[in-house]
Amino acid sequence: MALERAGFRVTAVADGQAALDAIRADPPDIAVLDLKMPRLDGFAVCRALREDPLLENLPVVILSAAATHENKIEGLDLGADDFIGKPVDLRELLARLRMIIKRTRQGLDANPLTRLPGNLSIESRIERALAQARPLAVLYVDLNQFKAYNDAYGYDAGDRVLRALSRVLVDQIRGGPVDFVGHIGGDDFIALSTPERMEAAAQRVCAAFDAAVPAFYSAEDRARGSIRAKDRQGVARDFPLLSVAVGICHNRDRPLTGFAQVAALGAELKKAAKAKPGSAYVIDRRRDLDSR
Repeated sequence: MALERAGFRVTAVADGQAALDAIRADPPDIAVLDLKMPRLDGFAVCRALREDPLLENLPVVILSAAATHENKIEGLDLGADDFIGKPVDLRELLARLRMIIKRTRQGLDANPLTRLPGNLSIESRIERALAQARPLAVLYVDLNQFKAYNDAYGYDAGDRVLRALSRVLVDQIRGGPVDFVGHIGGDDFIALSTPERMEAAAQRVCAAFDAAVPAFYSAEDRARGSIRAKDRQGVARDFPLLSVAVGICHNRDRPLTGFAQVAALGAELKKAAKAKPGSAYVIDRRRDLDSR
């Protein structure tokens, strides 16, 4: 009640598992966790958030009547942004929440919708991998028919699609030593993997996204297999259902020399994947820089 009076929009839940489920369903700007909760305590929820690539940067504050020195150290070691003892001074709590949210927004290179790392982190990861001469595959990911979907269903529905795609990428890509997922902007994403894992990863992404697509549509549109929307010239026509395009460049058969080259190759290969029907991927099969 105090937070709502101060202008916060609050979602309150009764236990740690419910908190984790609510955060994953609709990530907030900050999570305030009691240490002692049923099912999962505050430490367990904080640990789960820090292990989730989509939520690892979510600010977390833990409240506890047992604010011992050891508890505070454990909470901060888990990645909590603050640990506040009870009874809580409401003015202090509000000041700390506002400060943490402001600091996070100023310092975090992340997309505000998906919370995936943004362009600075993407470029840094790619340049670091190239400088270390590590095996690298870069997957450029884009949606087909996204504008038509936004026009027909609205931007809130489009945001749900983007969050679903981000979850598909994280779930299907991660698991290797250089695996990374970033959000370039709009419906453009990027993932890093290794050449030996790249094709299987692209196949999993296409299959998982295709499995999620029917839930984005009405029963009528699902049955028809298309939607009616206006094209860029303002002419109404039928558009296929959403699909995903993946263009993959890598350094297995020829070197990658820098981020600019990687970005140009990725755009070219993604364009080729978008020309195929449905969800598809295209891997660079060339073995020298001059071949086309």
